[in-house]
Amino acid sequence: MSTTGSDTSGALGGKTVLVIGRAGGIAAAITRAAREAGATVVVAGRDPEALAAAYDDPGITAEQVDLADESSIAALAGRLGHVDHVVSTASARARGAVGDLDPGAVLASFEVKVVGPILLAKHLAPRMPADGSFVLFSGASARKPTVGMLAVAATNGAVDVVTRGLAVELAPIRVNAVSPGTIDTGAYDALGDQRKAELFAARTATSPARRIGTAADVASAVLFALTSSFTTGTVLAVDGGEPLV
Repeated sequence: MSTTGSDTSGALGGKTVLVIGRAGGIAAAITRAAREAGATVVVAGRDPEALAAAYDDPGITAEQVDLADESSIAALAGRLGHVDHVVSTASARARGAVGDLDPGAVLASFEVKVVGPILLAKHLAPRMPADGSFVLFSGASARKPTVGMLAVAATNGAVDVVTRGLAVELAPIRVNAVSPGTIDTGAYDALGDQRKAELFAARTATSPARRIGTAADVASAVLFALTSSFTTGTVLAVDGGEPLV
């Protein structure tokens, strides 16, 4: 059974998809969804050993890349040689009220989530076919200001702009972004069980979808972006309507 909620078997047959991110959560859901759709997947991140250990599948290989280091991105492109699709889920969030923000953390957020994908396009687009694509990651905070999320929102807003700009500049290679809302991937576990439950209950009550999102919800949107050949320059909101209220 497909984990993406729709039949995408074979949609990426014969294609190579590069998924940049951690060994779990959304990146893992995307990796497995791409495999279900027939793709060979290369997972890449700062810890390739952890990535390799996360998957028991000969169709998934692990590589090292640091999106804050252009030489690392160029080296990855050289090792891969060819790739059909690129998905970048990496982030370095800079949460906090404006008075508490560390400038270094804000710059790191932009470096990983905005500059990094631009450099991925610089080094990988020349190695991609005309029907290839990039999927970047934005976030609902770009559309709904929240105290303590200023730098995150600014980063996500920049991703939205980069998505549209690259879609024009790299055409016919397609470029889209996925913009999740509150997704239960373990990212909120640090709050502790009680505070996490309270937060999820509050957001479930106000969200038009009346639930919290899952990694599979996000993977479904990514699969759509990878396979919809007439979709480019679009930011796909996967947020249950959260910014509407």
